Amino acid sequence: MRARVAGAWLIGVCLAATAAGASRANEAAVPAQVPFDLALPEPPLVEVVVAPQADPTAITGSLPEGMALRPTRGPEGEPPVSGAAGKSQATADVTSRDLPVVDLPPPDVPPVIVQIPTADIAKAMIAERLAKGEALAQARLGKREREAVGAFYAGRGYAPLWLDGEQWNARARHVMAQIERAAEDGLDPADYPLPTVDVLPKAERQAALADAELKLSAAAVAYARDARGGRIEPPRLSKLITPKLDLPSAEAVLAGLAESTDAAAALAAYNPPHAGYRALKEKLAEIRAARPSQPVPMVRVPAGPALKIGMRDPRVPLIRARFGLGPDPHGEHDDTTYDEKVAAAVASFQKQNGLPASGVLTRQTVAMLAAGAPASRAEGTIIANMERWRWLPAELGERHVFVDIPAYTLRLVRDGETVHSARVIVGKPESPTPIFSDVMEHLIVNPYWHVPPSILKKEFLPQLAVDPDYATRRGYEVIRRGNSISVRQPPGERNALGNIKFMFPNEHAVYLHDTPGRHLFRSERRAMSHGCVRVDQPFRFAELVLAEEGGWSEERVRKLVGGKERFIKLGHPLPVHLTYFTAVVGTDGELQTRDDIYGVDARVKAALGLR
Repeated sequence: MRARVAGAWLIGVCLAATAAGASRANEAAVPAQVPFDLALPEPPLVEVVVAPQADPTAITGSLPEGMALRPTRGPEGEPPVSGAAGKSQATADVTSRDLPVVDLPPPDVPPVIVQIPTADIAKAMIAERLAKGEALAQARLGKREREAVGAFYAGRGYAPLWLDGEQWNARARHVMAQIERAAEDGLDPADYPLPTVDVLPKAERQAALADAELKLSAAAVAYARDARGGRIEPPRLSKLITPKLDLPSAEAVLAGLAESTDAAAALAAYNPPHAGYRALKEKLAEIRAARPSQPVPMVRVPAGPALKIGMRDPRVPLIRARFGLGPDPHGEHDDTTYDEKVAAAVASFQKQNGLPASGVLTRQTVAMLAAGAPASRAEGTIIANMERWRWLPAELGERHVFVDIPAYTLRLVRDGETVHSARVIVGKPESPTPIFSDVMEHLIVNPYWHVPPSILKKEFLPQLAVDPDYATRRGYEVIRRGNSISVRQPPGERNALGNIKFMFPNEHAVYLHDTPGRHLFRSERRAMSHGCVRVDQPFRFAELVLAEEGGWSEERVRKLVGGKERFIKLGHPLPVHLTYFTAVVGTDGELQTRDDIYGVDARVKAALGLR
């Protein structure tokens, strides 16, 4: 005879008989139909089997917190089974459910000891909490990434990644240690709240553990994505800032941490690997170490919603402890009320640390409380520049061109060494050079200059409306196609692009090129172009760009000057990075700062809540 056992999520149960001397006759006895289910505070159900004469209430003491055993009706509508105390237990309707079938022990066998593996309970609870979505609801992850976290756990049968029973495993401790050091990389630790398992409620403890597991995964994913540049969307700062961010998926992050033998190092590796970034990180640590020593706060206030007077929040006792306020002596408010005294202490702290002294517990205030000391303007500038290193690919290319706009310089780099450096002229503040990376595909000697739409609209069309021969008299060609007009300047010494240009097709229609106004390179501040980058010593640069193509000396390239356009295709495409750094560490170890000619520093700082 067989019985059915209810369960929305079914987990294997290990059964061990307490009667070690059951007779062969008993072993041959026909099992009775006694269906039970084990109910969690919320679904899923964990299947369990007991002998028919067992009192379900007698074994509940061995079950996990918040779980209870109850009998159910069989599929043919048998009445509920009475326990040993002779009292009928509550029933549950299972007639409409498609339930699996299990064998039950014969009626004269002593009660079976139910052993439910903790790992199985953890899997069930993780699956349930993911289905409900509550654990990830407050995470700084989009819907796609939350779904990817769920897909990762589904792929491993919902087994925990961070928990061993009710404790963090070594992987979890190492990852949390790395996240706690987020400030070293200019990140905000308050953005990655870490759960705890040391103090959890006894009620619904398994659900709380599952929530902690998922919250740590969310913190690790958020850290990894921010380390790769996910804190802000660069195009929101300006339509001319369009780096292609390589943000890792949640599944890739968690799978990598699961497979790594050093999870902390694997998580830290999402930060930029570039020497310029590492130098700024070291300088940031140096500046912070030079601050006057201040006591490190012993109380950590976690991130959460902004708090105003009259609001209630479980973090308020921590804020009181942080400022040594203690409980309300008059008992007018409970300890979770954000009252006038707490707000006054927060306002005083804000004033001391250069924040608006509103008394409102803002995200920036919580971050400052975690840091324990005010950040200087130099720190803000360094962190803003560290953030822009995240906009670059992790691999710049064995050979690449690196243009630093505020420094007005270009470098050709091979295997980490600069093989050529030149002065450049970049866009004016009203026509900035874009910030992005692309790949140089070819060179053009004797180029036409096609007047960009912005210049055509502002300069040429108004003049052509007054004088149809305006462009022709200035040496330009006017091309009319239907109702559209384009203007181009033929090759020659007067051409705005000079004799050569270096092409990396992009959405901004900018490139590197020569210029007839070579005297402008003598100026210290060289923000003078319409957006393209004018290069000093362009033919020397061309020889080095073509070094891997074979036979292209500077002299040979020069011989192509004159006549029609000549294209030279690169068999080895060359990465080009147009960057913007106002703070770098020189070879002498000193911090060098430059003018923020396009106001990018200010925008990044504002987006990150820096000063």
